Amino acid sequence: MALQITDANFDEVVMKSTLPVVLDFWAEWCGPCRKIAPTIDELSAEYEGKVLVGKVNVDHNPGITSQFRVRNIPTIVYMKSGEVLQKLVGDQPKSVLVNELEKLL
Repeated sequence: MALQITDANFDEVVMKSTLPVVLDFWAEWCGPCRKIAPTIDELSAEYEGKVLVGKVNVDHNPGITSQFRVRNIPTIVYMKSGEVLQKLVGDQPKSVLVNELEKLL
């Protein structure tokens, strides 16, 4: 299951990660976010130990949401060494998410 990333733990968990990072910005009321959630959890399990997969609830974490300029959800952010390499907006098929994730490895 994907890690819950918050304004409080972001620096410690994400910015200090030695692994590439995938962040899913979502909200409980967002239909497309609920649709993509099982795929995000699958990726977390399939890439455990290779990639850090986290979920950011935009309603509870305005700091990170603002920092990444997330205006639409779901937004998937791909990072390596603290740098954003890709940002996908909207419901995406698993194949697209995996393709972008593989570029991090």
